[in-house]
Amino acid sequence: MLDMNMTAIINAITIAAVPAMLGIILHEVAHGWMADRCGDPTARFLGRLTLNPIPHIDPRGLLAFVLTSMSGSFVFGWAKPVPVNTRNFRNPNRDLMLVALAGPVTNFLLAVFFTLLLFLLLRFFPVAEWRSSTYEFLMRMFSAGISINLGLAWLNLLPIPPLDGSKVLAYFMPYSIKYKYLSLERFGFMILLLLIFAGVLRYVIGPLIQTSAAILFTLFGLS
Repeated sequence: MLDMNMTAIINAITIAAVPAMLGIILHEVAHGWMADRCGDPTARFLGRLTLNPIPHIDPRGLLAFVLTSMSGSFVFGWAKPVPVNTRNFRNPNRDLMLVALAGPVTNFLLAVFFTLLLFLLLRFFPVAEWRSSTYEFLMRMFSAGISINLGLAWLNLLPIPPLDGSKVLAYFMPYSIKYKYLSLERFGFMILLLLIFAGVLRYVIGPLIQTSAAILFTLFGLS
């Protein structure tokens, strides 16, 4: 029984590894790339605009990915945030919002990419013609790529400092309110953990993932 459980855990982590790492790393690279476009080259100078996972790995974020992959529930993790110096921005208020949006937008695009891969797999290699462990692995990995990246996108768009959604929302706030709102960042991680362990995020993020995935499946004729 233990061997079977361990095999299932390893399979779950293996299936989620590529789409999750791509989603997490490209999310941060997108932040750095947009910051560079807005006038702040800090991430580029520090070598963070790279697909090499080593400069991006955060041990706690990696552990979160492994544990959530093992649970079979909502899979998430995080990388080291790319350094951003807002003093280099040409328009600090607007550019901070654009940098924040770049990460979730990248995850949405990755979800579209994995939907395309799933469409091509099912279109050119129908199950009836090619039944194999490789086929099943690819189908599950592409499906995981859709749900994981949609989950990362919607999670990061939550208006909880320091998540990206808080910086997008702050863009529309008066300065006095914005400062107090963003100062909640020191409590943000604790709030997020409480929401995760209380199961609240499942009821917030779950329907968003399901609806987004249904839209993608409809657009690609997979529904």
